[in-house]
Amino acid sequence: MATGEPAGPLLRRAGRWSWLVEVDSGPAADRLHRHLAALRGRGALPGVVDLVPGARTVLLDCASPGPGRAELSRLLAGWDRAVPATDAAGPVVRVPVRYDGPDLAEVAALTGRTPAGVVAAHTGTEFTVAFCGFSPGFGYLTGLPEWLRVPRRPEPRSAVPAGAVGLAGEYTGVYPRSSPGGWQLIGRTAVRLFDATRDPPALLAPGTRVRFTAERP
Repeated sequence: MATGEPAGPLLRRAGRWSWLVEVDSGPAADRLHRHLAALRGRGALPGVVDLVPGARTVLLDCASPGPGRAELSRLLAGWDRAVPATDAAGPVVRVPVRYDGPDLAEVAALTGRTPAGVVAAHTGTEFTVAFCGFSPGFGYLTGLPEWLRVPRRPEPRSAVPAGAVGLAGEYTGVYPRSSPGGWQLIGRTAVRLFDATRDPPALLAPGTRVRFTAERP
C-alpha cells in the first residue's frame, strides 16, 4: 500500500561481484554516493574499488567479493536521504565561456528572459558535477535554476563542436569532443575537458564544483 514515502534503494547485481544501487531521483543518488563514499573511507566497504554515480544510480565496482545483499542492505539502512545535497566540498574549476551559442536566443525565448539574463544566471550559479558519461570527460552538472531548465532540441545535431556549452533539462555541461548531440548550445570554451596525456585525463569528476565566467566577444 502506498504510504507517500520515497522508495528505498533497489539493489541489483552488476557482473560477478559488483552492485548497482537504484534510487528515485538525481538528488537521492548524489546523497547516496556521499553516504557510500563515507562508508568506503571508513573501510566499511571491503572489495569495493570504485563508486560510480549515475543519474539515479550508484555502481559499487568490486574487483573481489564485496558486501553481500544482506550486509549492503544493513549499511544502506543508515543512509539519511534528508542530508542536503548542496554541501559539495570538491575543488572549484573555473571555465571561461564565450556566450555566442547558436541556441542562446532560443533559450532566452523559451524561458521568457533576455540572452543577457540567461548568461547572468549561468555565470552566477555554482554547479556541481553529479556524474560523468556519454563521452570521456563529459560531466553532467547540476544546480540550474528551475526556470533555466529547457528541453533538448527536437532534432539533435549530427556534430557538436568540442568545447560547446549546453543545457538539457536539469543539467548543463561542456562537450569534451566533437560528437552528435541534442543539447541547447549557449556558448563555447577553449578549456580542454579531456586529455589522455594529463593526470587525471578528465578535468571534471563527480563532486567537482564548476563556475562559468563570461569572456568578452
